[in-house]
Amino acid sequence: MTDLTLSPVAHPAAAVPLPRLPRLTLPPRWAALALALWCTIGLNQAWWARLTQLSHEQSLSTTEQLWTALVLTAATFLWFMLLSWPGLRRIGWSVTLLTAAAVQYFMLHYGIVVDPGMVRNALQTNTSETLALLGSGLMLHVLLYAGLPMALLWGVVRLQPTAWRRDLWRSALWVLAAIAVVVGGGKLLYKPMAPLVRNHTEIRYLLNPLSTVVSVGNVTLKPLFKTQRPFQQISDDAALGSSYAAGPLRPTAAGAGTARKPPLLVLVVGETARSDHFGLNGYPRNTTPQLEARHVISWRNVRSCGTNTLASVPCMFSHLGKEGFEGRKFEYGNLLDVLQHAGLGVDWLDNQAGCKGVCNRVSHAQADQIANAGAVRQWCKDDECLDQIMVDLLDQRLSALQQVGQRQGAVLVLHQMGSHGPAYHRRSAPGHKRFTPECATHVTSDCSRGELVNVYDNSIVETDHFVSRTIDWLTTKQDRFDTGLIYLSDHGESLGENGLYLHGLPYVIAPDVQKHVPWVLWPGTLLERTQVAERCLRAGTDAPLTHDNFYHTVLGLLDVRSHTYQAPLDAFARCRADSHREGA
Repeated sequence: MTDLTLSPVAHPAAAVPLPRLPRLTLPPRWAALALALWCTIGLNQAWWARLTQLSHEQSLSTTEQLWTALVLTAATFLWFMLLSWPGLRRIGWSVTLLTAAAVQYFMLHYGIVVDPGMVRNALQTNTSETLALLGSGLMLHVLLYAGLPMALLWGVVRLQPTAWRRDLWRSALWVLAAIAVVVGGGKLLYKPMAPLVRNHTEIRYLLNPLSTVVSVGNVTLKPLFKTQRPFQQISDDAALGSSYAAGPLRPTAAGAGTARKPPLLVLVVGETARSDHFGLNGYPRNTTPQLEARHVISWRNVRSCGTNTLASVPCMFSHLGKEGFEGRKFEYGNLLDVLQHAGLGVDWLDNQAGCKGVCNRVSHAQADQIANAGAVRQWCKDDECLDQIMVDLLDQRLSALQQVGQRQGAVLVLHQMGSHGPAYHRRSAPGHKRFTPECATHVTSDCSRGELVNVYDNSIVETDHFVSRTIDWLTTKQDRFDTGLIYLSDHGESLGENGLYLHGLPYVIAPDVQKHVPWVLWPGTLLERTQVAERCLRAGTDAPLTHDNFYHTVLGLLDVRSHTYQAPLDAFARCRADSHREGA
């Protein structure tokens, strides 16, 4: 027995052989089937949970549930077989598992669905937003649901070499059988499932990984086979209206006259702000005390064009409106192009992940890239900045417009970080955290409802301070300009209602909180310039408005003439003197 004893001193070269895991040899099609089963059982928890929630509307029998699982497995098997080419299969299967595990985590914890719009958002998300979504919970989920089958795939399973002639017909039979199951099972399930899919469109986006595969293909491959939309300019006839003429002098309090001033309008593109969380709109918490002190006008019944930035921002700056924008056959110029062509200085300053193409033809900059080191230290942390940094840059951006802005007038667009989730705790300065305790993690489902509402409301308080500081800056310019400000958010946000978080659900199924947005006007002196009665506007703050009104309202407020202007969509037109827009 002593001869079998291992001694590192006596036998330095000896080593204990590590036990080897048994190797299991499988044809690739069997491995693909096993992975498909794993996806059906382990990676479709959101799908099965949603079917259970909807059982009061349409309860599936045990047989129907088995058929549902069989069809889902067969469809997923077809995807794995598509990736089963030698040299590709392990890598392709592993990527699918990693993606499906990550997608399931976000489905379960944030209530999102992966439709093409969500994929586009993900592709355009900046690094800091991406890092905010990463955490130990995601890593553990991926390790369990993707790491385990991947360990077996790479460490235990030996894929049997395929002989072209011998295996091709067998694989073809398996594929044909899977197609038959999908088609036949689909027919059997049509009657019980059709009402659910019709009334709850989101459930088709919960199929994992199939919905992600289809959505990614829709975003990345579909454009390759689609003709690029030709560009059409819409600003050729844009011109400044009669209010820019030398005209009569404006009387002052002292009775003397002053020369007509050029306009200076700031457009604040809000981010992820809910109308029902603005104190201005009746929210029990006064989240907007500074704006209230500046006597702004706030519309309470406004709906967005989309439920995410990529959809909403280009749409709200378009002359087409939501329906026309989504069905357009051409790419068109936008509001900023028209204003610039008319002769105004236009600038876009961004504290977000880009302007989504809106600012491509005007002056634009990213706030943290042009700010000085002191401002970055004051307002920025971990590659993200509070919106206050943009206020410090306003003088610089106005000066950059030089003579055009000084002589004819200027429009400055500020694109907020606002209340963008899920890291809401990073959206407000310590001095603006009025509501505590707040959710201090990006995993919103780990926080209580009260903590989540607190941290979100603190981000609205931060926006209140930011917009109010911008108004104060405009006030200092009133000796040289007729000033005004419009704030309009791009979309709303879900804060755990019905298990939903964040935003970006398809518009037709998105809850109203993702579409109900605040629209605020600080009148300054621009209303007087374009003969709009402020009292009339204040009397109509319950009027229904949408992003469709934004383009035409801005043109009307700035007295810019264009064939694209539609007076019925100008939210201020009913309160403007009839003679002012003559010939517009």
